Order: sequence, then structure tokens, then C-alpha cells
Amino acid sequence: THFVEEEGLVLRKMLALWLLAVPGLQALLPGHPVTVGPSALTASSALINNRHLNPFVRMRTPKKSQIRTGLNSVRAAVEPSPTLPAASEQQLEDEMWSYVRARGGDRLIRRILIANNGMAATKTIMSIRSWAYKTFGDERAVEFVVMATPEDLAANAEFIRRADEFVEVPGGSNANNYANVQLIVDLCISQNVDAVMVGWGHASENPKLGDLLAERMKSLDRQITFIGPTSPVMRVLGDKIGSTLLAQAANVSTMPWNGDGLTASLDENGNIPPAEFDAACIHSEEEAVEAANRIGYPVMLKASEGGGGKGIRKAANEEELRTAYPQVLGEVPGSPVFLVQLCIGARHLEVQVVGDAHGNAIALGGRDCSTQRRFQKIFEEGPPIVAEDDIFEEMMKAAVRLCQSLGYRSAGTVEYMYIPATKEYYFLELNPRLQVEHPVTEGITGVSLPATQLHVAMGIPLYNVPEVRSFYDADPSGIGEVNLDYFKKSSEYPKHVMAARITAENPDEGFKPTSGKIDRIIFQSDTKVWGYFSVVADGGVHEFADSQFGHLFATGDTREEARKALVLALKELFIMGEIRTTVEYLGELLEMDAFKENTLDTAWLDGLIASKSVAVEVDVQSAVINAAVYRGYKQVQQGINGFKEALEKGQLSTLPLRELQGLPVELTYQDVKYAFKVT
Repeated sequence: THFVEEEGLVLRKMLALWLLAVPGLQALLPGHPVTVGPSALTASSALINNRHLNPFVRMRTPKKSQIRTGLNSVRAAVEPSPTLPAASEQQLEDEMWSYVRARGGDRLIRRILIANNGMAATKTIMSIRSWAYKTFGDERAVEFVVMATPEDLAANAEFIRRADEFVEVPGGSNANNYANVQLIVDLCISQNVDAVMVGWGHASENPKLGDLLAERMKSLDRQITFIGPTSPVMRVLGDKIGSTLLAQAANVSTMPWNGDGLTASLDENGNIPPAEFDAACIHSEEEAVEAANRIGYPVMLKASEGGGGKGIRKAANEEELRTAYPQVLGEVPGSPVFLVQLCIGARHLEVQVVGDAHGNAIALGGRDCSTQRRFQKIFEEGPPIVAEDDIFEEMMKAAVRLCQSLGYRSAGTVEYMYIPATKEYYFLELNPRLQVEHPVTEGITGVSLPATQLHVAMGIPLYNVPEVRSFYDADPSGIGEVNLDYFKKSSEYPKHVMAARITAENPDEGFKPTSGKIDRIIFQSDTKVWGYFSVVADGGVHEFADSQFGHLFATGDTREEARKALVLALKELFIMGEIRTTVEYLGELLEMDAFKENTLDTAWLDGLIASKSVAVEVDVQSAVINAAVYRGYKQVQQGINGFKEALEKGQLSTLPLRELQGLPVELTYQDVKYAFKVT
């Protein structure tokens, strides 16, 4: 028994069998509906193959009204709350309808499918739960159904724990699950939801999702709302060529590119006519060279449907451009291609916009996301004080003007390149979705963006959204139009917010993504710093997951105070597991003079990486000894697990255990070979 005591495997199985003999427990047998907490579900499956027999998982049989058909739909509350009495439930329903109607809304959304995982799903649930409690005194006034792959379940993903229900979907790449439009629409119907939210990544910028959902709803005479922009607007704005043409039509400043001077108008279906769009595309390598010679090198060659660092190449001369052209086409097959002049010494600034179905559009300040690695943001901060107040006010007005010209609704981000030396700014793109860094805006404005998206989806005008009203210095509980034609200057915000993305990447190997188990995360929020994570202790980052699994936010009266608070937060953050993280590396970046003085540009970090100017000091002796201990520990664990399996099969030999008394461990570090004996 000594060798099985750690997991209690034998004792638990014996107890499970004993419990089956107790009258009244037959409902726990397979075939009977059960309520199972997802964390317990994952843990128990490792102990007893039949999870319904695990006596350590809390279960209850839901009422028939709670049972929904679908792909393995399971209630997902770890500690299931008692079902509200019918009278109380109806009272809550009436209160929510009164709230919506009084503010000019036309539909009530109480059950949402989140077609995403990781950080996006976690943050969405957190934000709307908070709004629901503050507004109705019930954080579960809005129910969440999430999609969960086998990998997410095995990784003990945080978003599953927070959801009301999860639906197990096929694993593997996101084409099988979170980006599978047909699957998402099928789940919307089978799970009887009122709306679907997509967050960022996966299917968030795919207009086919809205198209298919609308088509199916029309055939079924049902109403399921897509929380986001309309499909035609998403289609043209999600395309970098189309969005640039529309920006030029709305008199928004754009960078020199192959489509200079061209504009586009939308047809009756909200699409750019093919001839107008085609005129702004690069169709061959020779066209790319000709355009580059006209606007001047260096240039960026981009696939309009690219993103996240894919489908984009820099070229300083014709030879590099000819090399880049087939690479861009290969990374995003079938995507239209365009070419734009590279801005030297530029900052990446953003305007957070929100539009509604009534023609209103607002700018909720902005963010500075200039610290980037291969076009991937590392730090984000707001307000963007690098731009003077009057300049950034022009940028906000242009962003709102573009949104209003298109009838844009829901949250979006207008991105600009800003040249501090000349004070010029150029439209980059409009992302028709919520951004990863949106909590920076929430921190400086006090406006919850997921909750605002929900209000807009329910048909409520922006001027009747309580937090938006507060931002415009109006009574949050009031109802009626307020002046939205106001753009708050960066200098008027009383605080600065700075954020750092926590990723499972190895900075010593070119920021190569890593995956594996996470044994422990220790992070303590305080009045200056908060953060959230998509994984918890005994969880992990699997091979198909996004590398980002955490986000920290620091607040200060000034940028320097926020920077110092973030440095301290990174120093205190402790992550133990099989993955590598960028935590120490980020701390080093924050202490560099260029960051402190706010004089960096978008090429700053890539230059540091190329020159290997930033390195996290590691004591060789500590590294080698820790590696040896870890490898020895893993070998011992494997040996014990093998003995347990043999014991279950009736094989009582203790030879495998004797072999664990002394294990040779060899490893190489910095070209030096080390040999240890682990006992």
C-alpha cells in the first residue's frame, strides 16, 4: 500500500464499489443524467475510468428542464448552485426585460455560447458575470455555454470551470473546433442559446459565421444574435485592402501604398464592388516591384487576410521583395496582397471604438502597443501619451467618422502608425472584434467592453449604457440621449495603465512556443496590479492552445508609477511547471532606458533580439542541478506509475522499485556534459 498511497487509487476504487451497495445511489450509474464539476471531472478520470463511480465528485441529478440535447453537453458548475424557484426566476426575467426595454433595447440575451477558449473565454465570462451582479444582484443572470476540446479538458482550463455548461467538441487544430463555423452554428441551435460571442482569434473575424447563423435562423424562424459587427461590415473591414479603401473614402490619413488615391463605395449588400477592390490589389511579382519603386523602399508586403505575424514581410530592396512575394502568398493561400511603405521610427497607437445599431459611434480613448516582437504585441499601455492631445483627438475623430460611415456596431479597434518626429499618423487597419489588450481601456475609462457589447447586441443605444454614460459625465442610471461628440484628451485621464502578456514561450530559443503541465501559479493582486490567467494549478498549456495564458495590468498616477508596479508584479509572479515563460525577460525589458524614457518604436524589440542585447542571467550550477533533479523526479514518477499498473494486473514483482534506488542522469548545458546519480 505504500506505493499507491500517493493517489489513493486502490482505496478510492474500494470505496466506490462500497457506495454502489448503498440504496438510492443507483442514479449515479451510467445512463442517468448527472451534474459534474469540470475540474473534478478531469481529475477523477485519471483515478477511475468511469467518472460516475468516483465518490469524490459532487453530483446531482438535474431536473428535466435543465437537460439539453447536444454533443456531450454537461453541466459545468464545480459547486452547483440550487435552482432558483420558479417565482424568483420569473422575477429576474421580468427585471432584466424591464432593464432592456427602458433603455431602448429590443431583445433579452440570457444564454450565450462562447465560441472560443483560453483568455478570450475566461475574460468574457469574468466581465459579464461582474456586470450581471452589479446590475441584478445575480452573477449568473446570464448563462454561459462553452466549447471544450479534450485537450482543454485535460489541461484543466479555467474557462471551463467558470462556465455554466460545456460541450465537448473535437480536438486538434482550431479548424476542428473554435474556428469551425458549421459546428459553432450547430451548437447555437442545439444548445438553445440566445447569442454567440467570439472574443478574439479563431472565428472572430470570419464573416461566414454571421452569414450562416442568419441563414439558419431564417430557415428555423428563430433569433440567435451574433455579438459583433454585421457580416458585410466585418468582411470589408476585416480585409486590410478593403478597410484602407474605405478609410480613404472617409478622408482618413493612410500610408503611401500601391492603392494611393483609390476609394471604394459599398453596394446595396454592404460589399465593395469587385472592380474597385481588384484595382487596389497586387497581382504579380512585377506589379509589386513597380509599386515599390513608385512609393519608395523599404516596404511591407502584406496578405490582406493575414494576421498574428503571418502573411507579412519587410523588403529593403527589390531582391528582398522578390523573395518575400512567394513567402507571403504561401503563408496565407488565396489572400489578396498589397504593398505599403514601411514607417521608420513609428509607434503603434490604437483607438477603441464602439458602435451601435442606431448610428452612434464613440471613441473610448486609446492604447500604445509599440513594444512588439515580429508584429506581436508584448506590452500595452494607455492613454497613449506619446502623441500630443490635439493629434490623438484627430485620430479618434477620424476613427469615429469611419465607423459612422459604415454603420459599424459592437467593439472594434482602429490601429494607426504614428511618427513622433513628424507628428504624422497613418491608418493601419480596423480590427472588427475585441482586442486582447482591451482591459487597458477598461482600466482608464471604467467601461466594461464585453458588457457594452452585450448592451449593443440587445439593441440598447450607447447613450443608454450606464458605464458609457458615466464616461461622458452623465447620470449612469439616467435614460436619454447625451452628447457623444466628445473626445477625452489623454492628459485628462487621472491614471495610466500598463499591461504585460504572459506567454509560454522560450526567449532563449527565439521565443519558441512551449507546452506542458503547470503545477502552480502564485500571483497576488493588490490596489495597483491585477491579472487573470486561462489556466490554474494542476492545469497546463497544450500544443493547440494559444501561447498566451496570462495578462497582468498595473495602474499608477503616472506612466512611471505604472511601470514600476508592473516590474514588481513580474518579480512576484511565480509559475512552476513544464513550460518556459517570458516573465523574467519582460522584467528586463521594462528596466531598459528606452522603455523608461518612452522613446522606443515598433522595431525596437526586434533589434534587441537580433543583437541579443537582453539576457536573463542564469546561474549555471543552479540550472544544472535543478535540471538533474527534475529529470530524476520524472523517472521516479514514471517508475512508480509503471509499478501501479503492474500491481493492478496482479503482477507483484518489486524489481521496478529496486531499480529506482539509484538512477543515472546525464545532461548537457552550454556545451558541457554533466553526469549525476539520483537516489
